[in-house]
Amino acid sequence: MRMRNAVGTSLLGITANSPAALAMRADTVEGLDRAVVGPFVGAAILGGWDGKWLAAKISGHTLQRIFALVLLAVAAFMLIDAVL
Repeated sequence: MRMRNAVGTSLLGITANSPAALAMRADTVEGLDRAVVGPFVGAAILGGWDGKWLAAKISGHTLQRIFALVLLAVAAFMLIDAVL
C-alpha cells in the first residue's frame, strides 16, 4: 500500500472512531470538561490540515522516515515514563 493511502486510511479510521468514543464516554461522566477537550480537538483539526499540506509537499519515502522517527520518539517517551 502506498504511504499516502495508508495515511489517509488511518486518518479516516481515527476520524470515525474519535467521535464515536467521545459519544460513548459523554454519558459516563458528569460532563465533558471543554477546557480539556477543546485544545485536543483544535490540535487534531490543525494537525489534519497541516498533515494534508505536508503530504502533498513531501515524497512517500520521506513521509515513511518521518513517521518512523515519530513512532520511535513516542516509544522512547513511553519507556521513560514507565521506568520513572
